[in-house]
Amino acid sequence: MLGKSRRLLAMLYPYRLWMAGGASLAALAALAAIGLMAVSGWFIAAMALAGASGAAINYYTPAAAIRACAILRSGGRYGDRVITHEATLRSLAGLRSWLFRRLIPLVPARLAALRSADLLARLRADIDALEHFYLAVLVPAAVASLSLAVGLLVALLVLPAAAAALLLGALSAGLLLPAWMQRRAAGDAAQTVRDAAILRGMLLDAIHGHSELLAWGGVAAHTARIERHAAGLDARRRRVELLQAVTGGSAGVLAQLTLLVVLALGLAAVHRGTVAPPLLVMLSLLTLASFETIAPLSEALAQWRGTLASAGRVLELVDASPAFIEPDTSAPLPEAPDIVFENVHLRYAEDLPWALDGVDLVLAAGARVAVVGPSGAGKSSLVAALLKFYPLQKGRVWVGGWPVDALQGDAVRRRIAVIEQRTVLFNLSLLENLLLAAPDADAGRIERAVSLAQLERFVASLPEGYDTVLGEAGARVSGGEARRIAIARALLRDAPVLVLDEPTEGLDAHTARDLYAALDAAARNRTLLLITHRVSGLAHLVDEVVVMDAGRLVERMPVRDYLVRERSA
Repeated sequence: MLGKSRRLLAMLYPYRLWMAGGASLAALAALAAIGLMAVSGWFIAAMALAGASGAAINYYTPAAAIRACAILRSGGRYGDRVITHEATLRSLAGLRSWLFRRLIPLVPARLAALRSADLLARLRADIDALEHFYLAVLVPAAVASLSLAVGLLVALLVLPAAAAALLLGALSAGLLLPAWMQRRAAGDAAQTVRDAAILRGMLLDAIHGHSELLAWGGVAAHTARIERHAAGLDARRRRVELLQAVTGGSAGVLAQLTLLVVLALGLAAVHRGTVAPPLLVMLSLLTLASFETIAPLSEALAQWRGTLASAGRVLELVDASPAFIEPDTSAPLPEAPDIVFENVHLRYAEDLPWALDGVDLVLAAGARVAVVGPSGAGKSSLVAALLKFYPLQKGRVWVGGWPVDALQGDAVRRRIAVIEQRTVLFNLSLLENLLLAAPDADAGRIERAVSLAQLERFVASLPEGYDTVLGEAGARVSGGEARRIAIARALLRDAPVLVLDEPTEGLDAHTARDLYAALDAAARNRTLLLITHRVSGLAHLVDEVVVMDAGRLVERMPVRDYLVRERSA
């Protein structure tokens, strides 16, 4: 726990000035509130005694002190809210960017096992939970420590025995009770964070997979699973909240008991004549005010446990080692690189079969090759190895005469435009989705790519043209339209190597034929690697066909020979 806390403090170090300023203002407001109660109590009692005895009293100084405390309390609370929230928002924005930068080298090899909902939860919800470390843990602890120290010093000057009673009560209410509560609630508090992440994943599955659940009649079963999990999560939260309530109530009882002890000790001192009656009133109100700053500590310790659970989930990602150690500089690549797979072995986990099992393949610059084979044959794994997404267990991939290990991943991927099986679209306009591939592309270049991708009629049908927002994950476009957007985006890259992974999936035969004709024009003077299940249209797009099965290259032949064999089979 202490190790995670130290790492959290290190993560928040760049925002230390904002955080220190917010904590200082919170402490100033708390001290002003304690001073207001203590001085007011003394002043009222002193004025009453002076009035009863007819003695003169200087009421200007205490009245000014009371006004000053009231102003400082109000101003401190306002400044505390402004500065602490500014510090929190700055730190959350910085932490989220920091985590995203740490995630980039891990994609996709080290993050493939994580569900997208879990990854999103760590990037958003778990980072958001870290705000409690400052607002609900550090600030209350700092305020309580400083306020208690000042209160004990004042009590020590007035009545040492009362200071000892205040210290004992404060330690019991501020440390012993919260520590007991923390031990009792530790398991539930940590599990709550994990269960909340699982529930978010289940809800995301229900939203994104609603059509499939409807088709297979699984809506009721999945809803029941969500309800059971949510009920368990609520039960854990209720147990934690009950413990917090018991701890808070017990702290209130300890405050009253401590007050009674201070009154008893103070009355004895007044009877002996060692303490003036107004000072006893001041001590009593000082005791109550001090406990006001101690009360939040039980919740602070509970938040500490939950925050550390979220921090652990974040640090688990941060501590993962990248699949590749990128070289500091990248070797120079020719404009039209050739590609060579040399005895390539790749698998995604030790207990899984080989995705690529001794693949040898040469793609000369300008070659047009289709890779065919059944699902799971290893076709898409060729692309994963080429793009330096997954480390090889054996063999090498060469690009432009250099092994990819000697090249920076970005340098390799700048030379290769890929259309993957899964089209990724963002909740942005069509134009913004296209410009992700080439932010500096002008209107003419965009229109040419759209034309080649057979998207002109689609753009004309949009209510706002290129400015039409496509919806979350491209919800407002069909699968075929999404695939053509991905093709236009790849063509905008203007890379010398074009990789097409099932480019006509989801398209009707007529559109697929037109798209192949467009791709034939777009692929001129480029190296083309086509991964497909479809036989139609190959003759107009590629020169050779490579057949894969079980991660191995079975045969390689001219496309016409392959088509003749397929038609006669």
